[in-house]
Amino acid sequence: MKVSLYNSLTRSTQEFTPLDASNVRMYVCGPTVYDRAHLGNARSVVIYDVLFRLLREIYGETSVKYVRNITDVDDKIILAAKERKIVISELTKEVTSWFHADMDALNCLRPNIEPKATEHITQMIAIIENLIKNGNAYVAEHHVLFDVTSQIKGYKYGDLSGRIQEELESGARVKVESYKKNPNDFVLWKPADSADDVSSVFDSPWGKGRPGWHIECSAMSNQHLGADFDIHGGGVDLKFPHHENEIAQAIGAHPHSYYAKYWVHNGFLTVNGEKMSKSLGNFTTVKNLLDKGIKGEVIRFALLSSKYNEPLDWNDKLVEDAKKGLDYFYRALEKYDIKLDSELNLEDKSSSWFYSLCDDLNTPRAVAFMHEMASFCHDPSKEHQDRKMYAEILWKRGKLLGLLQDTPEKWFKGDESSNEIEDLIAARIAAKKAKNWAESDRIRDTLKSQGIILEDRPDGTTDWRKE
Repeated sequence: MKVSLYNSLTRSTQEFTPLDASNVRMYVCGPTVYDRAHLGNARSVVIYDVLFRLLREIYGETSVKYVRNITDVDDKIILAAKERKIVISELTKEVTSWFHADMDALNCLRPNIEPKATEHITQMIAIIENLIKNGNAYVAEHHVLFDVTSQIKGYKYGDLSGRIQEELESGARVKVESYKKNPNDFVLWKPADSADDVSSVFDSPWGKGRPGWHIECSAMSNQHLGADFDIHGGGVDLKFPHHENEIAQAIGAHPHSYYAKYWVHNGFLTVNGEKMSKSLGNFTTVKNLLDKGIKGEVIRFALLSSKYNEPLDWNDKLVEDAKKGLDYFYRALEKYDIKLDSELNLEDKSSSWFYSLCDDLNTPRAVAFMHEMASFCHDPSKEHQDRKMYAEILWKRGKLLGLLQDTPEKWFKGDESSNEIEDLIAARIAAKKAKNWAESDRIRDTLKSQGIILEDRPDGTTDWRKE
């Protein structure tokens, strides 16, 4: 089965053909670790996690190398460390651990390699020296800048973003730094400031300072994936200027390279129809949602409800629908004693469901097929053995999407102490038998206040679940 992806560089959906099927390489822009990961960050991580899982399923687990960087030197980091009155290394270590915990809660696999910018300064300096030598960069007032009007063999600045030079110049800010040749020239290396934390200052041929943001990803991807690799991913908000600058400087430094063959961008995320912003009071982090009792798997499912490169609006109904959908799937699984096999079989890989994932990561269509399968499992008119088989396939398909990671019992009951709850249920049954309705209602309300929902039927209380 072949994968097709929308390539932002060619503006078309293309069949994915890796440079080397035994070494499929993907680079995704990771977090700048100065604060908690917000929902936009999470959407990107979840989407490329699904792509990573899909590529491993097709080419083999050991044949896919996924690199996602950690930006641990940046103006935002320096400002945040100053505000908290801690050293940068303490801040970045803490925020990186938060990021990992939040993404783990969303069932995201860790990348194969997670390089840190501060550990690749030597590689950045080498690329900058190449750019100066090749006539793509210049030194001015202790800065090193990329000349966007310079000749880049095999690439024209603006090809990825679709912006032509005239548009860039007309859209530039009125105030332009005096040391720039052109308004849109961007910084490769900036001089240190007297107020800078020592941990953000590095030696270079151009004096003490630190790298610009864009050069970091070019250096880390080159170090771990080579001058040419298969897929470069990130949010659509990074297409310009970050990715435009990345590809220009990478090819400028290595004129025989084309850098990444496929550029994949996920769409914007809004909250209740508005751009997420602290000033609007709708800035939402993964931790905020987890603290409200929203399960990580529900967040993940909600983020996969829209096609990856289309906009997604986060709202209460989206979360509610995601919770109901997962409940429906888990109810389909709990009816059967299924053997949870981790491997998809050939039949799975020739199915319409698998094709929908391979067709430019169409997760909404894949989820629709899963709903059909769950419906079959719930249908008492179908043969039990057939329903059990469908439940097994449903679980395997969910696993490839990073879903259905719990047992049905844990999903519905959580980590609650079942003995105490069972004792209360038994006491309620006894109260009902004694026609002590007030005590029966009191116990039910006590359990409900703890988020425990009883499943009452004419023949009595048959089960319970977490709300």
